[in-house]
Amino acid sequence: MMNHYHYQQALKSIWSEAVAKYESGNREPDTYFDPEGLAELANFGLKVMDLYDAAEDWIKYGEPDFETFLMMSEVRRDYFLTVQKGQPSDAELDPNTLPAKTDAVRGIEWLPRIIPKAMAKIRGELPPVTMYNCGGDRAFFKAHNIHPAEFLRVAWAYENEPDKIIDWVEARQDQANG
Repeated sequence: MMNHYHYQQALKSIWSEAVAKYESGNREPDTYFDPEGLAELANFGLKVMDLYDAAEDWIKYGEPDFETFLMMSEVRRDYFLTVQKGQPSDAELDPNTLPAKTDAVRGIEWLPRIIPKAMAKIRGELPPVTMYNCGGDRAFFKAHNIHPAEFLRVAWAYENEPDKIIDWVEARQDQANG
């Protein structure tokens, strides 16, 4: 049974384990966790690649830090437990359907691409080859003064209303430029 009160401590331990394995040169994500670790990840609605990608980028680029990873994982966990009732999705985003990195909506590049990535992240539907909060995503977030976990919460709030997500980003962009 998962300890909900202390789950962040368990996640920190899992994060630290993944970072240590990446630092030691292990580039085989499927070897990162034993069955108990995989079960713990599943309790959070997370996959091995969620940890591997975060550990890799932390070591290579110094971000995301654990706190950011925790905040993003919290959104996924909340969605997993409340909306999905603890049942993982059978669907997986086809990365070939993502808009191009240069596509724009209302003059905002990357936004058409990051919306479906955020929705796939909160639903646990990202394929192993696609990372939410990758370097390109982080550049978008920094340019628009948006925290990656904050964007996940906005995407969830307006899950079926993408125009409201765009409105929200536009408003944030105006604040950042104002």
